[in-house]
Amino acid sequence: MRPHVVAQVAVSLDGRTAGFNADLARYYAMATLWQEDVTLVGADTILAQESVVRAGPRPGAREVGPVLAVVDSRARVREWEALRQLGHWSQVLALYADQTPARPPDATTPELVTGYEQVDLEEVLDRLGRRGVRVVRVESGGSLIAVMLEQGLVDELALLVHPVIVGEGEPWCGTAGVRLEHAGTEVFKGGVVWSRYCVLL
Repeated sequence: MRPHVVAQVAVSLDGRTAGFNADLARYYAMATLWQEDVTLVGADTILAQESVVRAGPRPGAREVGPVLAVVDSRARVREWEALRQLGHWSQVLALYADQTPARPPDATTPELVTGYEQVDLEEVLDRLGRRGVRVVRVESGGSLIAVMLEQGLVDELALLVHPVIVGEGEPWCGTAGVRLEHAGTEVFKGGVVWSRYCVLL
């Protein structure tokens, strides 16, 4: 069976994911609600934090915890071992396509290859499900979530909305015609609003 897929994103009132100080402590506290088996992110999200990852502390991989799976069709991510050692995940998994550039011959990062030029996200979820994965949490600045919404691969959407208007950049999701059913809302100190929706297919 395909895993339950939760897409989580921190946004401003005008739908931006950058240009404001997100309440990261709250964001990651709420993320623990799902106890995901796999944290799914795009390469852009990892690359935006690569210098921090490279210089940050490395307490070691968690004995029990989710796997970090990174959609990396162009093989741009390099800090795989540093990611694994951050203490958030038990293992890392590179998601590649058939036409992904060749990896170094001594590469040891576990791989899952699907699709031809781009990673086939539907097949990824199917194969993760066959491996016993029950819950996947998607963490993205928006582009990966938008693609998955377009393909009907998201079951639940969770927004941490911050009381600020950025006024610049593109909204996090340009996907049209996605029907949602409200599942719950909670308001926190400072006006940050946590809203959850079920995606109606």
